[in-house]
Amino acid sequence: MPYAVVVGVDGSEPSTAAAEWAAQEAYRSGRPLRLLHAGDASSPAPGEADRGDEPLPPSVLATRDHIASVLPGLELTCEHVPGNPADALVAAGGRNDLLVLGSRGLGGFAGLLVGSVSLRVVGHANCPVVVVRAGAEGQDGGAEDVVLGLDSDQACPDVIAFAFEQAAARGATLRVLESQKVPAGPYSAEGVVYQPEVREALEAGELMRLQEALAPWREKHPEVRVQAELTAWSAGRALVEASRSACLTVVGRRRPRLHPAAPWLGSVAHAVLHHAHSPVAVVPHD
Repeated sequence: MPYAVVVGVDGSEPSTAAAEWAAQEAYRSGRPLRLLHAGDASSPAPGEADRGDEPLPPSVLATRDHIASVLPGLELTCEHVPGNPADALVAAGGRNDLLVLGSRGLGGFAGLLVGSVSLRVVGHANCPVVVVRAGAEGQDGGAEDVVLGLDSDQACPDVIAFAFEQAAARGATLRVLESQKVPAGPYSAEGVVYQPEVREALEAGELMRLQEALAPWREKHPEVRVQAELTAWSAGRALVEASRSACLTVVGRRRPRLHPAAPWLGSVAHAVLHHAHSPVAVVPHD
């Protein structure tokens, strides 16, 4: 069975947006789509119990039926799983599926951009997790870039591969950003060298290291146009700003080594999740 796109649904506006995003992703990649309602079940809609369906909320069933009508060729299942929603979603995603979540659910506080369930899933999941916010700018089809935040000193193959695959599947430009502050100087040298020339040489060297980190994936995906950039801004600020023109923003999350079951979400991923203007993919790596 091919790896699935698993999306958490609860009838809220963000979860409906997540389900629609996940459906398009599943259709594009040829994967089955699993709509997963976790937690307490509600009474079935009239007539649903007669068909032997799980006691799913009417709003979830409406989402399922809408997706089935728009994408009739999509392999689609919809199920209820009892228990803690975050734990159920993490377990459903396994290590190789793709998890998709709304930024917050029905039980979230209106002032929170990303709810506690979504943050817990992102911090625990062993597979990539995409968080979708209803009304995000990258969901209307007009955005053209997949944006990737990268540290060339710790280039993570899983994160880079995911970003390249997403860009290739969408026919999008992959915009790679690295936050790198070149020392302002003054610089010392044995000969007579102008200070701006030293700074330009240092910046060129850093950009070359970034290009070298991307080289294996550029060879594998020659069809992907790559735009590699250095920025003096903090990584979080640069990625949030770049997400304005992105259809997807990709960041990594390191798996804890000492306590693998413990959640870990770095400051960059945390900032991007809360403030990005596009859906955000968080990819775990060792």
